[in-house]
Amino acid sequence: MTVRAALLIAILSVSAAGAVLPNAANAQAKPETIPRFEPQPFWPKPLPENWILGQVSGIAVDRNDHIWMVHRPATLLDDEKGAQKVPPETKCCKAAPAVLKFDTDGNLLASWGPASGNWVKNEHGIHVDAAGNVWVGGNNDGDQILQFSPDGKFIQQVGKDDGTKGSNSTTRLGRPAHMTTDDAASEIYVADGYGNRRIVVFDTKTGAYKRHWGAGGTKTPHDDKLPAYSPAAASSPSFHNPVHCVRLSHDGLVYVCDRTNNRIQVFRKDGSYVKEFKVAPETLQNGAVWDLVLSEDPQQRFIFVADGANGQVITIERENGGALTQWGRHGRQPGQFKWVHNIAIDSKGNLYTAEVGFGRRVQKFRRVE
Repeated sequence: MTVRAALLIAILSVSAAGAVLPNAANAQAKPETIPRFEPQPFWPKPLPENWILGQVSGIAVDRNDHIWMVHRPATLLDDEKGAQKVPPETKCCKAAPAVLKFDTDGNLLASWGPASGNWVKNEHGIHVDAAGNVWVGGNNDGDQILQFSPDGKFIQQVGKDDGTKGSNSTTRLGRPAHMTTDDAASEIYVADGYGNRRIVVFDTKTGAYKRHWGAGGTKTPHDDKLPAYSPAAASSPSFHNPVHCVRLSHDGLVYVCDRTNNRIQVFRKDGSYVKEFKVAPETLQNGAVWDLVLSEDPQQRFIFVADGANGQVITIERENGGALTQWGRHGRQPGQFKWVHNIAIDSKGNLYTAEVGFGRRVQKFRRVE
């Protein structure tokens, strides 16, 4: 590593480490125990074959600490795809395949795209289950959840675009945003989504519907028009669109990103309500809770929240939701964000982020003690 590169990393580590929040009165963690991170500006390594990324709408880490991402090849701007035109107009560039897999050093290990017509209209969300199968979602009307083998062979579609509508359909997903699997129970949980206002669970082997619920654990969520979010209003009895993420903890809890309501709601696996945490509740545009991951320690003491509206990552205490640190800002330099959309974590506690809009990139943040 050159002296210049080392200096750059040192400077970036100061900006991304995060300051302890002065108003974190409810948080129990001591400052020296709160995780800190350094941006890795040279991760991943340059893509081959003149490839370039569009909006990166999903990122996930598998059990081998391989990092998977899905992006939107159709979102390349005209001046980014000159090389793929016939005849080529410029040296740069070509859209990378929609799905790419990297190791923790940033080496590209595999890539693939749509399989014989089985694909979504607008890529949104990716998850890799314990068997290595890859789940991809889409958030356009009619998009459902697709399962692929690790090398991109289509396995099945979960959810049917059968014309049914609404948050109580047992067959059709409403522009699903995110998904995660409970491999021991052979279940997939879907944050559903941009059209519907619920969490819905299907059987991973058969695709059969199992159960669903809305905010507060209601079994019959409604799709009536909702008032705009207000920080002064009482906590909403309904999820707002989009219901943007769903995560499972080691101790059997379900964490849901109610993005534009600026909150995380927590449930048991049967849909019974446990509690909620407000996150950056003053946020009025696009919502603060875009995605979250739980820390890698056995107790999963911390939650890392991707706050796309404010261009930051917020660390909160899992037990009580107390905000501990926040780091990042809007920008395009390493350690800054433009619409940080998804977040993932590996077994060593390193974080990986994906940016949509005009961010169009992924970043790695190395965990430092």
